[in-house]
This record gives sequence, C-alpha cells and structure tokens, in this order.
Amino acid sequence: MFERAETMAAVLAERGVSPGDRVVVRVEKSRDAVALYLACLHAGSVHVPLNPAFTPDELAYFVDDAEPTLVVVDDEQLADATAPGIKMGLGELARAAEAVDRPFEVVPRTGHDLAALLYTSGTTGRPKGAALTHENLRHNARAVHRVWHFDADDRLLHSLPIFHVHGLFVALHCAMLSAIPVTFLPRFDIDAVIDALPAATVFMGVPTHYSRLLADPRFDRTRTARMRLFTSGSAPLPDAVFAAFTERTGQRICERYGMSETGIITSNPYDGERIAGTVGFALPGTKIRVAADDGRPLPTGATGTVEVAGPHLFDGYWQRPRATTDAHRDDGWFITGDVGSVDDEGRLTLQGRAGDMIISGGENIYPKELELVLDAVPGIVESAVVGLPHPDLGEGVTAVLVVDDQYRPMTVARALGESLARFKHPKSQIVVDRLPRNAMGKIQKQQLRDRFSDHYDTAG
Repeated sequence: MFERAETMAAVLAERGVSPGDRVVVRVEKSRDAVALYLACLHAGSVHVPLNPAFTPDELAYFVDDAEPTLVVVDDEQLADATAPGIKMGLGELARAAEAVDRPFEVVPRTGHDLAALLYTSGTTGRPKGAALTHENLRHNARAVHRVWHFDADDRLLHSLPIFHVHGLFVALHCAMLSAIPVTFLPRFDIDAVIDALPAATVFMGVPTHYSRLLADPRFDRTRTARMRLFTSGSAPLPDAVFAAFTERTGQRICERYGMSETGIITSNPYDGERIAGTVGFALPGTKIRVAADDGRPLPTGATGTVEVAGPHLFDGYWQRPRATTDAHRDDGWFITGDVGSVDDEGRLTLQGRAGDMIISGGENIYPKELELVLDAVPGIVESAVVGLPHPDLGEGVTAVLVVDDQYRPMTVARALGESLARFKHPKSQIVVDRLPRNAMGKIQKQQLRDRFSDHYDTAG
C-alpha cells in the first residue's frame, strides 16, 4: 500500500501539487482511494475527502472554499464534475502511478503542518473545513490503538465509508499501526458482513449497523466467536440495542465519542465495565470538562456543555478565524456543542446536542441546509426539518411543512435531488397548518419532535 502511495505521490507532484496544497477527493470507497490518501501525505499535500454522493453543486462549494490544486473524482464522474479546479479520474491517476519507474522522496512534514481538511457543517448550513495537522492524526491514532489493544494478530472487518474520521482515520490508522489484514467491504452489506465475521477480530460500526445485524437470525455467537471488539460511534447507541447485542453474542459493544474536529475523545474501557448510554473515559492525553454557557467549569455530576483540550484538537476552521475563535474558550478549550455530565470516576454521559444536528444512519445532517432548499420550492410556505426516532436509522430526517395549493411532494423530491445528496433527503414530509413559535417568533422544534415522536412507529 505504501509503495502504491509513493507512486501516486509522484503523479500528484507531476500534476503540480506542492507541499501544503489541497487535493479534493470525491471518489467511491476503494483500495486506490486509501492509497491516494496516503499519497497526499507522502507529497506533503492536504487530503480533502468528500462524500461521493455529493452533487456537482455541492462539490463546487467545497472546491471554491478549499481552493485545491487538484480535484480527483471517479473516472465516470469526470463529465459531471462541473466544479472548477484541475480534475483527474482516480483510475487515470492509478494508471499513471503504474508507469512511475523512479522512487519518490517523501516530503518531510512537521507535526504542525496540515494533513487533512474534513468538512463539517453547522446550524447555518455552511460547511466548514476542520483543519487537522499531522500531530492531531498521529496522537489520536496512537491513543486509540493503545486503549483498544490492537496487536499483530487482529483482523479488521471494514464496512465504513472513508470520507469520515470513523472509517478513514480511526479504523485504518489502527490497522496500519499493527500492520494487520483488513477485509475491505465497499459498504455495509448485511450478507457480506455476516459472511466475513468469522474471520475477523474487530468491527467498527454505527448503531444502524448493529440494529440490522440483530434483525438477521444468522447473526449469532458462532459467527462472532473469534471477535474480540465491537465498537460503536457517530450516533448514540440505544440501550435496547446494547442489551440485545449482549444477549445474542455474549459481548458488549464498546461505545465511544468523537468529532471531526477532535478525532476520538472518549471510549468505554476495553477491560472493565461498559455502561449502556455512556461514552466512557477520556483517551490518553485528552482532557474533558463540562462548562456552563459562560465557560465556567461545572462540578462533577452537573450537566453542561462538553469541552475538550489536547494535542488531537484541530488547528481551526479553514479560512474562518471568527468561527475558530467562537468555537474555543479564551483558555483554548474547544466547545463541542454537546451536552453531558461527568461522574466521579470521570465517565462521560451525553444528554443530547445543543444544536439541531440530526444523526441518521451514522451521517451528520444539518436541518438548515435542507430548509434553505425547501423554502425555495413552489408550494412551500415555510419548513422545519427535525430528526424523529426511527427504528433503523436512529433518527429519521423529517420535513414539517406549511404549504399552499401549489405543493406537490414530487416537486419537493426533485428539488432536493438536484441540490443535495440523497442521504440528506427527508424520509417523510408532514404537512401542518402552522409551525409552533415562541414569543420571539423562533420555531419551536422540540414541540415538533414531541408531537410527532411516534411518526415512524405508525408510518413504517
């Protein structure tokens, strides 16, 4: 893999990629996509992975913001990639790498140099690039590798996407540090995962994956006999899933907590009690605290905003100094926006999110981005997008709409399809006479969540 990365790095350099330049990558999951990530690091450039489901319009925004020297897409997407920037197909890059016949000298980088930009949205709906340094990645990788007891006898079953921290950094960095085999699935497919489990020792998933495994009668103790570690992240793991999994397999899922800006922050212990509904203890080198709105640290057991500090903390938001300042306290602690409490042992429990972000099937979805599209559709007077409890996805993206006579559900679907990736689309459209508001005119989304909390129980 590293040899493949070095030849790809030579091609990047031939295409004008210099140290510090951004390389935007919107490709399907593949071994060459992993090699390209490593090639960016070898070349001293900054890897900018994007969801391959993003539309050309979405790609154009990221290209405009990241200002890359090179944009890499799958070969068949070259004709559709209307975003500016030098474009290259991944297949074309791989073929060019095969023709490289001279060694490439890896570009030296310091721990402070940028390694990656991971785009994460906020409640405004405008994605921001979390700038991660080589030291951020190195420190977090070694901490996770240590607390989850990876060694040379492991085999990782990988079914996560590789445009996220979870699949690209957490899973693959642990595998690389132990130089272990990886069963590399294109996506989470229940049949493929069931077939591969007997040969694996580690599986990293999201709650939706575990719900789907439990729904399959083939998933049992025999197939998981060799497994030593199941981890869950990217969304809260329901207590019922934790309990059902333990009863079925005799093993306890290890829930952890992380963000694009920080990597993994906490994890339930490898040895010791794993408590459903908690996300465990801070990783080595990581500090966590709970603070009031004014930044005042709160005592043990109190509920407040979770804040984080440590060498894994990102370098800031790309070209957004104000957003970077707003996300940190004066003493440098990062404000996660999540609400939680820490007990006497130092174990973190999350109570929810301060903002409106929806986590559906492990994907972060920001309502404002959808609402901007919905409000421009003929027939929609106003909209509010909320996450409602969903038996499979955790939260189902739901559009609550006030409409007039021009409203047509198919028109809404068409508008969303032209602007946003499919995983962001509402699973349901609910029409109401009016949206609840407070005295200041702000829509009361919690009232909508309460009113329609059983929507997916009845809608199916």
